[in-house]
Amino acid sequence: MATYISLVQFTDKGIQAAKETTHRVADWASKVESMGVTIKQMYWTLGQYDQVCVFDAPDDETAASVLLGADMLGNIRTQTLRAFTSSEMENILAKMP
Repeated sequence: MATYISLVQFTDKGIQAAKETTHRVADWASKVESMGVTIKQMYWTLGQYDQVCVFDAPDDETAASVLLGADMLGNIRTQTLRAFTSSEMENILAKMP
């Protein structure tokens, strides 16, 4: 299972409906669970980004599809990073020439 970190910004539409943000996240989490995606943690933040989402997905393609689906709803825009655990990084380092 791969881990991802999404930096989320509300769109104009999303900020106008900010009172629904926790419900939108819960609905989205339920929807993508059947695709093998698990929301590990969602944080609402101050500063440049409105939310930080940490989630697991079976592969990059699945992660990309659920993020595109979320963005298409028009409430958010995301920038997503693939995250590696210490053991995953050790495996990567072991493959270096």
